[in-house]
Amino acid sequence: MSGELRDNRGRGEAEWGLPAVHPEGRKFGVIAIGVALFFGLVVGWEALGWLLAALSAGIFAFFRDPERVVPQGDNAIVSPADGQVSLIAQVPPPVEMQNAAEDGSPGLGSDPVTRISIFMSVFDVHINRSPIAGTIRRIIYVPGRFMNADLDKASDDNERQHMLVERADGTRIAFTQIAGLVARRIVPFVKPGDIVAAGQRIGLIRFGSRVDIYLPAGTDAKVLLGQRVIAGETILAEIGTTGLLEGVNQ
Repeated sequence: MSGELRDNRGRGEAEWGLPAVHPEGRKFGVIAIGVALFFGLVVGWEALGWLLAALSAGIFAFFRDPERVVPQGDNAIVSPADGQVSLIAQVPPPVEMQNAAEDGSPGLGSDPVTRISIFMSVFDVHINRSPIAGTIRRIIYVPGRFMNADLDKASDDNERQHMLVERADGTRIAFTQIAGLVARRIVPFVKPGDIVAAGQRIGLIRFGSRVDIYLPAGTDAKVLLGQRVIAGETILAEIGTTGLLEGVNQ
């Protein structure tokens, strides 16, 4: 049940069920089913009808919206996206987030921080979630190109949307939704001033993309390059925690 508290002592209930389909995707699935029925039953092109029926099932699967169990640690930064950690680098924050905003809220500055890039294929869940609890301070949309989102320069060249979340203690974390070769629409669910919980749904990107998250200064990643992460569940880092982690690909 959504909102139920669970812990590592067995509190809560575990259940299985088919994930819901986000309303943003239902219309696309219904349209695909309608087209499949038209060609399969009205026109009589059964092969094409079955092909379109399979496509409609894929559309519903793409927009699936499963429940997640979000860790509640005070300093935990959870993954904003499902996918694979494709890049970890020390880079300056996005230029749009470096300076103070018009309302006087501070920016992130230009000093390099750790950026974790998460690549989402068309088979991943594309609902994005807030990495921390706090207030949405900025949402900045930047038009751009539609290159392969797995490339490093996609952070600067592709169509993207930056979000800045501020905790009650003033810690600020930025993350960026980046469109890719197939993705053509970034859909936000929140607006500046909204208060969000860690792991709360904040938007989606249609059809393959990437999310970058910029960790606070003095914080290192707790995930490794190539690792699979789950939005709202995988802890990417703990604020103020540093140290080298190594893994072996097997």
